Amino acid sequence: MSNIRHTPTAPTRAKVLSAGERIDAHRHDDHQIVYAGSGVLAVTTDAGTWFAPGNRAIWVPAGTAHAHRAHGHLDLYLVGLPADDNPLGLDAPTVLAVGPLLRELILAYTRDPDDDGPERRRLLAVLRDQLRASPQQPLRLPTATDRRLAAVCALVHADPADPRTLAALGAATGVGERTLSRLFRHEFGMTFPQWRTQSRLYHALRLLAEDTPVTTVAHRCGWSSASAFIDVFRRSFGYTPGTHNRRA
Repeated sequence: MSNIRHTPTAPTRAKVLSAGERIDAHRHDDHQIVYAGSGVLAVTTDAGTWFAPGNRAIWVPAGTAHAHRAHGHLDLYLVGLPADDNPLGLDAPTVLAVGPLLRELILAYTRDPDDDGPERRRLLAVLRDQLRASPQQPLRLPTATDRRLAAVCALVHADPADPRTLAALGAATGVGERTLSRLFRHEFGMTFPQWRTQSRLYHALRLLAEDTPVTTVAHRCGWSSASAFIDVFRRSFGYTPGTHNRRA
């Protein structure tokens, strides 16, 4: 990232972003919780992209340069925490599950950011407790540093429905399957099929945010059928793509 803006204090507020709208690269001296009340949020750093639909939040540690992008109409809720207040003990961006109680706490806490009364301080204490209990979710697309791996990832991102095996993609980029398999595990900590599923889910969320029909999303993102897509989506997010559209 270049031209990174420095905003010392991470704001606590609610904000609306239109589909496709971005917040350019910036960093805070504080931690920040970023929650998408509707639409799909993508947070990108040099290390990769973390994505969150409406029942997920993203933890952004203090000092992390990051940019936001909205997919679909995005109701964005931001909660800043001082650098010495890290209830999660996390030093890297992380996607968190947001249950009904945590959702309401985030919405209530961002409603009047200038309020510093005792009631709001108690609200923050409960919010922090709920954060500690929130399961972490592996919704991340890491950025490749090896140019050979980056070339294969670019092919898959360009066409999520591309059915080629890792061997075939390697042949197209002049790299052996074993070398690529090792690079996926070494750089991303996952296999090629696991990474491709993450990539396809990310593209699927973007299309769903644009009100694309579920069957069309399944076809464009490489699933053999709508039912296969629905099954993977449900196991990843806890609800069906149709429910996702209704939530949005």
